[in-house]
Amino acid sequence: MRRIFTNFEAWGVLVAAIIAIVVLPYLNAFTPATSILHVSDFSINLYGKYLCYAVLAISVDILWGYTGLLSLGQCLFFSLGGYMMGMYLMRMIGSLGQYQKPIPDFLVFLGWNSLPAFWKPFSSFPFALMMTLLLPGLLSLVFGFLAFRSRIRGVYFSILTQALTYAASILFLRNNLLLGGNNGFTDFKFMLGHDLRLPATQRVLYICTALLLLATYLLCKWLTTTRFGKIQRAIRDSENRVLFSGYSTANFKLFIFVLSGLIASLAGALYVPQVGIINPNEMATDKSIEVVVWVAVGGRGTLVGPVIGAIFVNALRSWATRAYPDLWLIILGFLFIFVVLFMPKGIVGLFAQVRDILKGKAKTSEPPPSSATPDLVTPPKPATSTMPPVKS
Repeated sequence: MRRIFTNFEAWGVLVAAIIAIVVLPYLNAFTPATSILHVSDFSINLYGKYLCYAVLAISVDILWGYTGLLSLGQCLFFSLGGYMMGMYLMRMIGSLGQYQKPIPDFLVFLGWNSLPAFWKPFSSFPFALMMTLLLPGLLSLVFGFLAFRSRIRGVYFSILTQALTYAASILFLRNNLLLGGNNGFTDFKFMLGHDLRLPATQRVLYICTALLLLATYLLCKWLTTTRFGKIQRAIRDSENRVLFSGYSTANFKLFIFVLSGLIASLAGALYVPQVGIINPNEMATDKSIEVVVWVAVGGRGTLVGPVIGAIFVNALRSWATRAYPDLWLIILGFLFIFVVLFMPKGIVGLFAQVRDILKGKAKTSEPPPSSATPDLVTPPKPATSTMPPVKS
């Protein structure tokens, strides 16, 4: 049986899962607010947001780090999942909106008196969950099929994904799309009959996000250890060689592109009820570029690196936007440049990088061999021709 984890990795995943799924919710629910061990409701909500970003970062890593496909449009699938879940949450508001109408407030503002036909099925949670997977999956399938069958790769693929995301963000800004326009969806109240404003509901959403992160990590870790994962890395290193070996690289890339879109969509579906808003700003091109920074900082091609990078960069952002709100973009840019120049393997590879540097210094500090040392290797004798002379 193929071994997926080393002992160290298995213990690390187990400890991290226990802390995230059991310890933190327990400290939030059962420790008094005056205790030093207490985890506040705000912190649980913030950690849930970080974990959603970690799942999104893994979806980028299996594309960029393992397959060599740099997608600058991953936040599109993240936002589509959020919009599908947001439509269900808007239907659950009922008549509790500002206008006290049984339709969302922005539809009343636009002059609608009844619900549009495509909104009606979203009163069902299973339908909303199905659409969370179906719409991003279908979009990634069609786009990926056209792109990979046309042998589009490298920077051209990145530009295409960025253009797709930019076009979608402009489309979702239009009020006649009936999806909230620039404001999007907000003011959510209930989900599956539970009040989203209650700490217990947010705690359950946090646990669901942690479970999604764990399941995503295990799935991708298993996938990278299979034969598919070996071909995936071979495509990253030299796609032409894989093509000459008889493999259809387009099918492999299409599968991983659709899978990454589905993972990002599920992350977006859990992000929206915890943050309380979804709008076209979430699918802006700069958002997708920022996710690439998370993966680079953590260490691409490692799975655990993107998780660390997403949590670290967003925790840094939470601090910097309070302490130095005008300098955050400069800090982010400097961090990315520093990682590219001095930490190409990210945070995960920092230990190995320092170890290699120390080994290199140790080798250079060794004294050169003495010139008095006899040469133990005798030089080879010149070859003599054994061919008979040619007669004229």
